[in-house]
Amino acid sequence: MLHINKILAGGRGLAPVLVKRAASVALDWDVRQKSRFDATDSQGRALGVFLPRGTVVRGGDVLVAEDGSMVVVTAAPQPVMVVYACTEHGSPFDLLRAAYHLGNRHVQLELKPDHLKLEPDHVLADMLRQMHLIVRDANEAFEPEGGAYAAGGHAQGHEGHGHDHGHDHAHGHAHAPAAAAAPKPHVHGPDCDHGHRH
Repeated sequence: MLHINKILAGGRGLAPVLVKRAASVALDWDVRQKSRFDATDSQGRALGVFLPRGTVVRGGDVLVAEDGSMVVVTAAPQPVMVVYACTEHGSPFDLLRAAYHLGNRHVQLELKPDHLKLEPDHVLADMLRQMHLIVRDANEAFEPEGGAYAAGGHAQGHEGHGHDHGHDHAHGHAHAPAAAAAPKPHVHGPDCDHGHRH
């Protein structure tokens, strides 16, 4: 068994050619959020991974074995629910509201500009459909948010990628006050029975 106890977030500092030549291992989210696990890489080698407690492995990270060999991690496809706003009966604001409610339930959530992704849960699926969102089952890679206070600035699983964004920062543009636009109400008439089982 090849023992691994070091990780390079996103392959930081490695020449792209080295990463390209390295073996790979596909891991789902359940495994990647553990600091100790066994796996088999693309070369058929058994891996014994022993990382510092609390380490989260992300797709694109590089595991370094005791003998110096490297293994690139890919996020394996897994069952997920993909959540979209209903353009016919709602607005993109509905996704923001859903993210808020899911966050209150401490649900692991991947955020995209036009959809949310989470692990399958029929109770949450029903809740989201009641919020007039479209919920679809899929088999895709899952990379949930790591949290604003994740250890080492690992908000997306990669330490050192954060940056200071205080109130005195300068981007070369002025911040205009946000318009206080109320969300469009979601009104259903007596004949509305779209059901949201898209």
